[in-house]
Amino acid sequence: MSISFQRNRVVLLHLSFWAVYLSFFFYQISSYRRGPDFSWSGVLSTVSVQVFFAVAISYLNYFYLLPRFLQRKNVWLYLVEFSIPFIVIMFIRFHLERFLLDAHLHQRDYLYSNRFIIQVITTNLFIVIFVAMLRFAVDWFEFEAKQKAVENEKLTAELNFLKAQINPHFLFNTLNNLYYLAYTKSANTTEVIAKLSQMMRYMIYDSNHTKVPLSKELDYMQSYISLERLRLNNEIPINFEISGDTDQVLITPLILITFLENAFKHGVNNSYPGAWVNISITTRGKECIYTVENSKAPINKPESEEKSGIGLQNVQRRLALSYPNCYILKVTDKVDRYAVQLNITLS
Repeated sequence: MSISFQRNRVVLLHLSFWAVYLSFFFYQISSYRRGPDFSWSGVLSTVSVQVFFAVAISYLNYFYLLPRFLQRKNVWLYLVEFSIPFIVIMFIRFHLERFLLDAHLHQRDYLYSNRFIIQVITTNLFIVIFVAMLRFAVDWFEFEAKQKAVENEKLTAELNFLKAQINPHFLFNTLNNLYYLAYTKSANTTEVIAKLSQMMRYMIYDSNHTKVPLSKELDYMQSYISLERLRLNNEIPINFEISGDTDQVLITPLILITFLENAFKHGVNNSYPGAWVNISITTRGKECIYTVENSKAPINKPESEEKSGIGLQNVQRRLALSYPNCYILKVTDKVDRYAVQLNITLS
């Protein structure tokens, strides 16, 4: 579809040039020939000869000589190859126009003057150069389009790779929770498996789309929070607030969950009674404000000072690829709390 459109655009560009050239040339010839011997047949003959030979030498160069030059990159050979047909075509053009307009009677001295020869040669060289520039311009645009396509393919591949990393990362965290529930013989184990199945369905099917409704992403996050509540036996206060219309905006799937996972992984455990997590999503038109805030134990364990692994780096890279210049990520790290605020312009 895009290739066909590109070709049609090139053809239209060439036709537009010749239409403009023909209009000016026709006007110029007809205005100069106003007089007692003026005839439209003479004007049409002049225009036809000029355009025919200009097209012939221009596209001989465009389709044959110029590609050979670009392949061999020999300037002198190209000039020789171009000069021979150019001289032959100009020679035929001079004699044909003199025959049509003067019948070789030498009644119109201008047709046999050096000025006429120089003007015709100069005009045709200008046309040849301009049409050749069209080829270079088209080749440049095609090169840019290919470069952009390659870049888009690379970005898509990288995004798919980053998204693929989320699945094992999520499974690793959830299986840890499931192991804990099974180890403690919790009655909630079957409910966790059901929730996990529901979430995996979203990850396998819905997240394959480039964008999904924000409401679906929030359903997925609520299922994750439900799993955490079960793991923590509902002993830790977890507040999840949603405001605004979440059905009318789209978001890149699985781009918000990492911040939520980190809040539970690094800031919440049953050994600290003062633990808490606050999550809020606010939409105002296309603007989405996502805030995740969690408590920090008074004395951090050494492992809590480590990086969160691939999760946070992953989501930062996905944000940069999916929403370039359309998001602001603010991280606040205090003694007793850790907060992340993401302002993002959705589609």
